[in-house]
Amino acid sequence: MLIDDHKTMLWGLARLIEGENSRMEVVGTASNCDEALAQIGQLAPDVILLDLDLGGKCSLDILPALLANGVSRALILTGTREQATLDLAVLRGARGVVRKDASAEQVLKAIEKVHQGELWLDHEMLGRVFGEFMNPKATRKPDPEAEKKAALTPKERKIIDTIVEGKGALNKALAQRLFISDHTLRNHLTSIYQKLGVSNRLELYVYAIKHQFGKCAS
Repeated sequence: MLIDDHKTMLWGLARLIEGENSRMEVVGTASNCDEALAQIGQLAPDVILLDLDLGGKCSLDILPALLANGVSRALILTGTREQATLDLAVLRGARGVVRKDASAEQVLKAIEKVHQGELWLDHEMLGRVFGEFMNPKATRKPDPEAEKKAALTPKERKIIDTIVEGKGALNKALAQRLFISDHTLRNHLTSIYQKLGVSNRLELYVYAIKHQFGKCAS
C-alpha cells in the first residue's frame, strides 16, 4: 500500500513496484491520513510505504493504527534528515527508512527486505534506536524541546526555516516563497504555534533562533 500526498509520486511508485520484473502488487493508495485509515482495515497490506508529511499532518500520529492489524509492516519514504523524527518513526513501529532520492533498485530492495521481516536502517540509526530500548528510562531525562521538534512535520519545519530566513517578511511573501496560499500558511502556523507553545510569529522566530532550527529536507 502506498501513502503519499503527491499524486505524481504515487503514480511513479505504483509503476515502479508493478514493473514487469517485479513480484509485487500495489493493493491500494492513499493521499491523506483519513484515506489511509479508511482503507487499512480492508486491505491489510504486507508492506506500507509511508510518507511522513501528509498534507501538513504528521503520519506518525496514525502509524500505530496502520500497524494494529498485526500483518502490515511500515517502510518510511521521506526526504527529511531530521534524526529525531526518523528515530521516532522506528520507535513507533516502522521497520525501515528509505530516502526519496534513493535509486529505484534501493526502494524495491528496501520493500523486499521489510516484507521478509528484516530492518532497513543504517548502522547509525540502528545504534540510536537500539540504545533507546536498552537504556533504562529512569536514567534518561525527557527532552521536551526535542519532543516538540519531533512532532513537527517536514512541511512545518520548512515553514519555520523560511520564517527565519525571511526575518520580518509578511505572510503573503512567505506564502509565495513556499508556493502555498495565505490561508494554507495560516493553518500551518496555527499548528506550529500549538506544537511549540508559542503565540505568534515573533515568538516563533525567537524560539527558532534559540533552538537553532536549520535547513531540512521537505
